[in-house]
Amino acid sequence: MNAALRLAREYGVEIQFADLGDWGVDELRSEYDPHRSVIRINIRVAEQLGVPELGEFLAFSVGHELYHHREHIGEVERLPERKLREIAANDFARTLLQRP
Repeated sequence: MNAALRLAREYGVEIQFADLGDWGVDELRSEYDPHRSVIRINIRVAEQLGVPELGEFLAFSVGHELYHHREHIGEVERLPERKLREIAANDFARTLLQRP
């Protein structure tokens, strides 16, 4: 099991696939619901990927949203700007991809 999925399990965060809607030129890959401790992966994106790409997409998306979970529970400081929070979430996800 990869690091992101293992960490989600440790935090008790559920992972679901869901249709997150049409965002036009933008692509919503995943979202975190802090009220339910759920990460939703956009099925519209996942369905268009091959098996190798799907695994990396899933691991990266879960890692990204886990950063937001960590913000929510106070484990990491919530940065003041959304752009900075998204960069930090991407960095965290990349770090998890490097772990065995």
